[in-house]
Amino acid sequence: MKTMKSKFYSLALAAGMLTLTACSDDNTNDSNNDKGNGIENGSILKGTITEDVTLKAGNTYKLSGEYIVEAGATLNIEEGVKIISVYDNIVDYILVKQGAKINAVGTPDKPIVMTSEKEEPGAWGGIHICGKAHTNAEGGKGSSEIGGAVYGGNDDADNSGTLQYIRLEYTGFAFDEEHEANGISFYGVGNGTIVDHCEAYKGSDDGFEFFGGSVNVSNMVVVSCSDDSFDWTEGWNGKGTDLVAYQEAKATLGYDCDCLIEADNNENDNAATPVSHPVLKNLILAGNGESKQGIRLRRGTQADIDNAKVCGKGQPLVVESALTNAALKNGTSRLTNMTVTAALKSDGDYTNDDFTAVTSNKVDATLSYASFDAIKAACDWMKGNWIK
Repeated sequence: MKTMKSKFYSLALAAGMLTLTACSDDNTNDSNNDKGNGIENGSILKGTITEDVTLKAGNTYKLSGEYIVEAGATLNIEEGVKIISVYDNIVDYILVKQGAKINAVGTPDKPIVMTSEKEEPGAWGGIHICGKAHTNAEGGKGSSEIGGAVYGGNDDADNSGTLQYIRLEYTGFAFDEEHEANGISFYGVGNGTIVDHCEAYKGSDDGFEFFGGSVNVSNMVVVSCSDDSFDWTEGWNGKGTDLVAYQEAKATLGYDCDCLIEADNNENDNAATPVSHPVLKNLILAGNGESKQGIRLRRGTQADIDNAKVCGKGQPLVVESALTNAALKNGTSRLTNMTVTAALKSDGDYTNDDFTAVTSNKVDATLSYASFDAIKAACDWMKGNWIK
């Protein structure tokens, strides 16, 4: 997680905001001419769309600069579509504004793949979705770190579309030391949105990050993202089921990775409401052997975590801040059926003795996964070509 600032970043387009949906080397496709029509194979995606458009099954597209879905429009992406970010000095990203939707639906063997011409972490800017669900940011509204789009509200059932069987590779474009792009950033996204079977692969920031909202996710995989695999703040209280994070060893990967989960309520006000309190079940989190944290619960967050295995980190489970400790101590937060490889570390009164007093929790230094394939073998839902 990067420190939030009031400043935001967006592409500067010399001629102002474009209204073109896509263009190719030979022609331009304007989404406003044929609502919902498919965009030609090989086209370049850029600018803004104000009516429904469709990227047709099996086609390949280039992403050049910002691609913004305005309120009232839907970006449909069909199975087997490949989107390749153009590698140049302009950040490429997809931004779905409040009131807009993205329906990106792949299949296990025909996933939607979003990647870059340069196959290195940080090559492009990922997906940013802004919804109308809650955030505990000051004033109940926020502005997306990339694109500066408004998010937040009081509609926790808000629907921003569907994301299924998607792989995002090499995200994490860095504007500066404080602003990098995640694989998918969920800004105040509501639980009317469907999100499952998504992978973030070798990004240079977080895999998936939640800024408030109530969106539920399942069958999510993060592989070797250099910052946090999963990250939440600003009051996220959705459900997460079947979550996997794997970090390749630094010696072979070439860079270090931070937390497997980094969890906050609100950095500036640990007591801000609504309080972050996701309910997570069925987690396998395997670190890269370095000394950093596995699950880091801090800054007032609450959480229910059930059936989690955490290994490969010097500090597999860490609890920080008075309010986070208190919620665990009084039972507001619950950790159950968890196995970690070293004793819980805390800066407060919730201790490893409290953790292991729950009979389903244990410390087992022998827990390990020899490879990513070993994790895949333990998760029957990870079959298909959508996983890399």
